[in-house]
Amino acid sequence: MAVKIRLQRQGRKKKPYYHIVIADSRSPRDGKFIERIGVYNPNTNPATIDLDGDKALDWMAKGAQPTDTCRAILSYKGVMYRKHLARGIAKGAMTAEAADAKFAAWMEEKANKIDQKIAGLKDKMDVEQRTRLEHESQVAHKRAKDIMAKNNPEPVAEEPVTEAEGAEPVAEAETETPATENEAPAEEAAPASEN
Repeated sequence: MAVKIRLQRQGRKKKPYYHIVIADSRSPRDGKFIERIGVYNPNTNPATIDLDGDKALDWMAKGAQPTDTCRAILSYKGVMYRKHLARGIAKGAMTAEAADAKFAAWMEEKANKIDQKIAGLKDKMDVEQRTRLEHESQVAHKRAKDIMAKNNPEPVAEEPVTEAEGAEPVAEAETETPATENEAPAEEAAPASEN
């Protein structure tokens, strides 16, 4: 029986997360497994990995083969480096104390790199948010100015048109209003009151 360290897909459509499992290589991807040793969530930045490194190392010592993605995850979490150091101890190239010191230094360096990446992502996100807010405020101010201009149109000063500019002269006869029917009876009533 060939034993694999591999990912088992969980989650909903287009939002997967994975369980890191020890399974028989003949079993289906999401089928039976021997043991669950961790969780991998690629939806976060940086990806969230929760792994029991001791169990993974123990299974690798028993002959379990990781898939390519799991090998990268194990390498990221330091399991592959611990396996390398364990081989050195077994061959007598170094002592267990020296291997532990090397692994502790490696883990400290890895933690610093991860912290720097998180800080860089946070700074980048802050800058992007600031620029987005500035752009939104500029758009809002422009929109407010357009609305103010639409609601309060400035009065346009009308200049009198002169004959020199080519305007047609207005006749006085046209400007006077012709007498209406109301004015005619008033003229007739006035002489009657004088008598």
